[in-house]
Amino acid sequence: MGQDPAAGSCLRFAVLGPVRAWRGEQQLATGSPQQRALLAALLLRGGRTATASELVDALWGEEPPDAAVAALRTYASRLRRAFGPDADALVSESGGYAIRVTDGSLDIALAESYAAQAEKARAHGDRSGARGLINDALALWDGEPLAGLPGPYADAQRTRLEEWRLQLIETRLDMDLEAGCHAEAVSELTALTAAHPLRERLRALLMLALYRSGRQAEALAVYADTRRLLADELGVDPCSELAELQQRILRADADLAAPATTPETRSPDSPTFIRPAQLPATVPDFTGRVTFVEELSEQLATAEGRIMAVSAVAGIGGVGKTTLAVHVAHAARRHFPDGQLYIDLQGTGPVPAEPGAVLGSFLRALGVPDSAIPDGVEERSALYRSTLDGRRVLALLDNARDAAQVRPLLPGTEGCAALVTSRARMVDLAGAHLVDLDVMSPEEALVLFTRIVGEDRVNAERDAAMDVVAACGFLPLAIRIAASRLAARRTWTVSVLARKLGDERRRLHELRAGDLAVEATFELGYGQLEPRQARAFRLLGLADGPDISLAAAAAVLDMDLESTEELLESLVDTSLLESAAPGRYRFHDLVRLFARACAERDEQPPAERDAAMSRLLDFYLATAARVYAMERPGDRLVDHLEPTEYPGLDFPDRDSALDWLFSEANCLLACAQQSARGSTLRRAADLLMAAADLAESGANSRQYEITASAISEAAHEQEDFRAEGRARTFLADVRSLAGRYDQADEEAKLALLLGLAAEDIVPACRAVNQRGIIAGLQQRLEEAEGYLLQAIDAFRRDGNLPGEASALCNLSRVRLDMNRTASAVELAQQGAKIYESLGRTLRLANGKYALGLALTQARRPTEALEQLTEALSIFRTSRQPLWEGMAHQRLAEAHLLAHRPAQAAGHAEQALALRGIGGEWRRAIVLTVLGKALAGIGQTDRAAACWREALSLHEQLGTTADEVRSLLSPVTAA
Repeated sequence: MGQDPAAGSCLRFAVLGPVRAWRGEQQLATGSPQQRALLAALLLRGGRTATASELVDALWGEEPPDAAVAALRTYASRLRRAFGPDADALVSESGGYAIRVTDGSLDIALAESYAAQAEKARAHGDRSGARGLINDALALWDGEPLAGLPGPYADAQRTRLEEWRLQLIETRLDMDLEAGCHAEAVSELTALTAAHPLRERLRALLMLALYRSGRQAEALAVYADTRRLLADELGVDPCSELAELQQRILRADADLAAPATTPETRSPDSPTFIRPAQLPATVPDFTGRVTFVEELSEQLATAEGRIMAVSAVAGIGGVGKTTLAVHVAHAARRHFPDGQLYIDLQGTGPVPAEPGAVLGSFLRALGVPDSAIPDGVEERSALYRSTLDGRRVLALLDNARDAAQVRPLLPGTEGCAALVTSRARMVDLAGAHLVDLDVMSPEEALVLFTRIVGEDRVNAERDAAMDVVAACGFLPLAIRIAASRLAARRTWTVSVLARKLGDERRRLHELRAGDLAVEATFELGYGQLEPRQARAFRLLGLADGPDISLAAAAAVLDMDLESTEELLESLVDTSLLESAAPGRYRFHDLVRLFARACAERDEQPPAERDAAMSRLLDFYLATAARVYAMERPGDRLVDHLEPTEYPGLDFPDRDSALDWLFSEANCLLACAQQSARGSTLRRAADLLMAAADLAESGANSRQYEITASAISEAAHEQEDFRAEGRARTFLADVRSLAGRYDQADEEAKLALLLGLAAEDIVPACRAVNQRGIIAGLQQRLEEAEGYLLQAIDAFRRDGNLPGEASALCNLSRVRLDMNRTASAVELAQQGAKIYESLGRTLRLANGKYALGLALTQARRPTEALEQLTEALSIFRTSRQPLWEGMAHQRLAEAHLLAHRPAQAAGHAEQALALRGIGGEWRRAIVLTVLGKALAGIGQTDRAAACWREALSLHEQLGTTADEVRSLLSPVTAA
């Protein structure tokens, strides 16, 4: 057998860009353009032989030189010489040439392989894998395919490859939309439609992406732009796909919201008789749990033909473990024609069922006479397994205490199965398929509530019904109790029940009906805890955050990390605590209320509760202060914070510090709000200041504002001028960032007065700076200038360099509005220089941003783009989506100044993709800029749609819209 000439070759080739060749990591010289054209022609034939006449046509077309064939031989000889030891990869046969390449050595072959794999993955429902493979294929492109090659063949292949690349991009974007990434896709599609204005598939994808992003008017405007362009350029109408999409958008077709899915169906086997049949009746209103039902059913269905299947379902009391297990067991009866066994093992009671007694009852149910049943547990277990040999039986072991109680009761033979429910996670039950049952989804919970109460009553008060199931924490037992109470009281409305459950302190008391009570169910689990576990359960329930990290829990419990983790994991195994993620823990809402009730009842002395929360506050404040200091070197704020007794965390670098801050945002702010009282009030206000990045990022600004407002009001009631002044200073910041300038100015004014009364330097610097910013934005320019000059002086007196730089940059903005552009540039340069002396931090990005803004107004777009691009990079790495969006907006404005509307549109779209960041006022500003960019690339109808939406937002907010009206005037007149 002949050997493949390319076997063992280490040559690699690329045609999806400049035609290149490598041996290993060394790039080879592939010669003149004509010689590279020959190489490309051979590579693109996939190893097939090309005749000399075909190659002459490929390289020279209809007018080849006289010595064309000789030139081919010369080119081929030079290529072999360039290939060196791998020269035999280029073979001569049948009067022509071929190149034999190994798998993975040609970029286009790799791209084709990735695309084929992506198609298969998509066909099997693996959208994520398919998108990744398409991206892998697209990553192989390196500019224009066959760049710089002459000849008709290269021209034709360039067109083909570019078309294929666009098809791959369209396929990937289509999958992006299927995956819900419509907002992110708009920016890319806007740029692509600008580059390929006549490509209708891209226009259709853009329309769909805009529609799914809530931008219906723009989506319809894209169609209008397309129709006009096609008529002007080609004299045709849009294709039927585009026209149909427009009609579906006009009628808000529900199918456009998300791709339809078809549930998997299974064909049932023919049932046979069963014995014994001990399963309890399934509930007639069983609801939801589709994923869990399918998962457990699959485990039971595959028991036949293999060693015993064991599934263990764990979860908190009332989550519906027994209901699910009984439902699944009934559905699986056909797989166990020889019988189903059931026992309640009483695992949560004071006297759990003895395995020996259970085995005796099982053996009798299987037909073993009493006289044949031995006394010992081991002997009974052995007889039980022998009796089941060759039979297909399901054992449902409900409410188990632990794995030790369950082990003797497992069938242990082929074709049999055991389904176990327990509050404890049976990680020590060898070979078991573990399932952690969570609460219902909101939709499932509402369906269950409706089935019990009745559709008429629920449909009349659907919002109130959702409030009820939410107050129940979507826990099935709680929902069943609440619904049963309402069903039994025909004079109650759903709203009456919702109000009763709205009082957290009485909620558990309200969730009682007959012999059912949520609190009693939790009490059974709590009663089995060891003293250390019970203390941890009580104290951790005091914290308001949605979850708690291991380090924060250690602070609450005043323990080291290792001991804390061991204790918390033991609580997870009891299902009274959940592991939200590695190193994070959380309570179900109702369990948290129960834990707090236990803390009030059992935690003695009561001062221990206050001490635990004080340690948690100290932990957050000390750690947030370290993050602030790393993020803002030289900022004196950390020197003015209240002292802490409990230590915080240290961080090796800025990224890990920011990771902590943003992952702890909800918990940290909840702790600050919860601590706004008594001796912890001042530390709560200081925690708010140390966590200022959460407000500036935009992502947590709403919760930050709520917390700042609560602390301000609490401080006002307690007449603590210092705490109130600080809280109102940062409340002014967050309201200013949201564009609510009148409210922000009132807060800053009050903060400044309170700071003076308390002789506190923090508001004296920051509140006056904020008043200058707001006055500038409201065009009260002389007033703004005065405030900012005061701020510069105050920051200098405090020795606060970053504060001084901030005020200088803010003054630069005011001078711009005064048309004192040279002064504005100089001030921004001074601020940026101070920031640069402190390192590459978030503050440096603010300085670069201010300087870029000044340079744009000075009509120096090249310099402005340089500053703004660097600012954008820092904002992105600093997790500041609000400022990232603002930088994109300013970059769009600079590109417009430089007459690059396509690039401007891309940046404006990226600003809009950060949806909800910066509020509706910011969105109106960006839409205005986007409209200008779209008008610049000829998409005038879509531009007008953007301006109309911007005008509507301005009118709703009561903000100035003169520029937008002037932009719309020519459109309206036309």
